[in-house]
Amino acid sequence: MLVTLLSLACLGAVSLAVPFDQLNKRATISPDATCGGAQGYTCQASAFGNCCSVNGWCGSIAAYCGTGCQPGFGTCTGQTTPPSTTSKTSSPTSTPTAGTLGACLASKNVPIRLTSSPDFSQLAKPYNLRLSYTPAVIVLPETTQHISDAVTCAAKSNVKVQPRGGGHSYAAFGLGGQSGSMVIDLQNFQTVTLDSGNIAKVGGGVRLGNLAQAIYNQAQRALPHGTCPGVGVGGHATHGGYGYSSRAWGLALDTIVGLDVVLANGSYIHTTSTAYPDIYYALRGAADSFGIVTTFYLQTVPAPASVINWSFSIPNMFMSAATSAAALMHIQAFAQNASVVDRKLGMGMYMDGYGFSISGTYFGSLADFNATIKPELLRTLPTPTASSATSMTWLQSLTALANGQSLQQPTTGYDQHDSFFAKSLVVPSSSPLTLATWTAYFDHMIRNGVNAPNPWFSIVNLYGGPDSQINAKPVSFSAYSDRSALWVIQHYGFTGNTAAPFPAAIIPFVQGLSNSITNAQPGTVFSGYSNYVDPTLTPQQAHAAYYDAATYSRLVGIKGRVDPGKVFWNPQAVGT
Repeated sequence: MLVTLLSLACLGAVSLAVPFDQLNKRATISPDATCGGAQGYTCQASAFGNCCSVNGWCGSIAAYCGTGCQPGFGTCTGQTTPPSTTSKTSSPTSTPTAGTLGACLASKNVPIRLTSSPDFSQLAKPYNLRLSYTPAVIVLPETTQHISDAVTCAAKSNVKVQPRGGGHSYAAFGLGGQSGSMVIDLQNFQTVTLDSGNIAKVGGGVRLGNLAQAIYNQAQRALPHGTCPGVGVGGHATHGGYGYSSRAWGLALDTIVGLDVVLANGSYIHTTSTAYPDIYYALRGAADSFGIVTTFYLQTVPAPASVINWSFSIPNMFMSAATSAAALMHIQAFAQNASVVDRKLGMGMYMDGYGFSISGTYFGSLADFNATIKPELLRTLPTPTASSATSMTWLQSLTALANGQSLQQPTTGYDQHDSFFAKSLVVPSSSPLTLATWTAYFDHMIRNGVNAPNPWFSIVNLYGGPDSQINAKPVSFSAYSDRSALWVIQHYGFTGNTAAPFPAAIIPFVQGLSNSITNAQPGTVFSGYSNYVDPTLTPQQAHAAYYDAATYSRLVGIKGRVDPGKVFWNPQAVGT
């Protein structure tokens, strides 16, 4: 049941998302999982459970039926079982194991995979092979009702839940981040359509390449997003979603204008800036802690007629830390030069102990790039050993950025993996990296990375600088906190052979890359990028890295109201 309240205001003082509109007061049984408050809805005999929680939500577990439960709007003794609201014809593809969870899923005909299923191992295979977990069950929903029923069953059985879209979580949080969780795999949710307002309706299991291809083919539209076509829209867009076009168009998260989501009590709502605004806020930055997004509504932009893809390979960057640091100071000054740089420029640096390159995209003409951007960027730098600046169509540009991978990705059977450890640093615009910091950074690379026994790379992407549309949004816009970043840095060490054991030495080397920066600027408050999630962080460290204090405090309050039983959980989830 999809509850659409686009025209209704929502309050959050006592009962989150109880609409003020009084026209529906004649409806006694809750139609949208809210209870009490201004509407006076009762949970008794509702589809969501008979108990009305202290925060005004219907449910059926102790978090709703116990302390603070409102007896005037439902039952408050023990747990209750919400009735089934639809008749379903799908059958589980495996016989459930004995026990509460299996019996519950079987009774609702939810399609599942168990460890005994032939394809369980493939479905449970993590993108990062270093981190392997065994889910209690993998749900393969075909409808939103399947998701609602699965979440309700998991809550009754005290089993934690995580959604899996593309499955690219660096920490395997899409598998729960632990063994024994319920994984809800959204691979059947593949819709991509455009409405008359050019808002893309996108299923929660769609991968970025398929999304880009579909909206371009339908109406020559585009979105800002990352360069890897196999990454899923779900985690990417709900935790940021950077691409070279983001300085012009914002993050993927910034394009979200609506979300269909299943909440912890099994209710299914449509949320926007005016319908359930607190949930809308939380999902844009911390969705894994709050619900399962089945459909995204994304505001697209016209695809540019042409894009300049450019790249310069700079030699001798791993010989002298002082010389390389001076080069980086010039690049940093260039990135902040408003007389040259505006939103049309996307830029990043790549380094791996052997090669160093600067590359990106430009939404102006090739003539303007060659006359303005190129000479100022390369001024004082060593002469590039290779250089290119080519005008391309939008889809040609995306394919080139994907290193030749096809934009069209499989909707099932996706099988790309790596074995790695990564960390991130967000450098604030107010504290650019100093000469001493760049020197310490390159000193660590030269001493430890040039002849490292295992491959690694660092990517330094420009988020800020003049006219950046990433930083144009206020921090209060969403639960994504980094709206004043200059650089976002990713440090990544990997095996190069996914069949080989993961060498323990990779982790301290990658940590050393980050430490060389933070130790050199102890007065700077660095943060992290949650799409490059670091599983070595404690929950407290992760919360401090990915959210500012005010944002996290607000998220904790929302979590307590909409998911008091912490059904949606991973090791770094809000409230952990």
